[in-house]
Amino acid sequence: MIKDNLSKIKSGLPSDVKLVAVSKFHPVEELQEAYDAGQRVFGENRPQELAAKVPQLPSDIEWHFIGHLQTNKLKMVLPYAHLVQSVDSSHLLDEINKWGKANGKVINVLLEIHIGAEETKQGFYEEEVLDILFRAEKYANICFCGLMGMASHTDDMDIVRADFQRIAAFKDYLADLFPELDSFKELSIGMSDDYQTAVETGSTMVRIGTAIFGPRQY
Repeated sequence: MIKDNLSKIKSGLPSDVKLVAVSKFHPVEELQEAYDAGQRVFGENRPQELAAKVPQLPSDIEWHFIGHLQTNKLKMVLPYAHLVQSVDSSHLLDEINKWGKANGKVINVLLEIHIGAEETKQGFYEEEVLDILFRAEKYANICFCGLMGMASHTDDMDIVRADFQRIAAFKDYLADLFPELDSFKELSIGMSDDYQTAVETGSTMVRIGTAIFGPRQY
């Protein structure tokens, strides 16, 4: 099933859009099945789960961390994550930079932007992202790779499309405004229910779990 699901999804994705298989709450056997079907990029959202899975799976997997990251859990994530997609506060950014300096590592990050209607959503507002990037030289051990976001939780695809268009336009604006940040290219939007719309609006990365692995296993 996993192999067939991956094949179906990949056949509909442009070659320049990266598929991140969201594997949270799924056992390593299912991740291995996806790996055997050719998948190499996996997204986890719990530090303990990521740290436990990494040694059990092939070393050429590209791990992305996509969940809320507490500063006291950095050591469970940063040694393994190729990309931290969910940086949602200046405090977290400062601590990641500090960890990178102490460990001689540059950490790839996406800034999570608050674009949906819900007040409970985490992430930066546009003006906060601008403030950070104007001070990008402060973060010597961070590589700013782009933006990550989620649309409003709604079945109205016009609202979802508008959310995605807003974040895509902002990412393009930032790339033009900060040409010295030549790594600032990624736009991680789109999940199982809305990734086609995300791709149409400029996504370079889609985070898909349920459509690959089925319902979560708790």
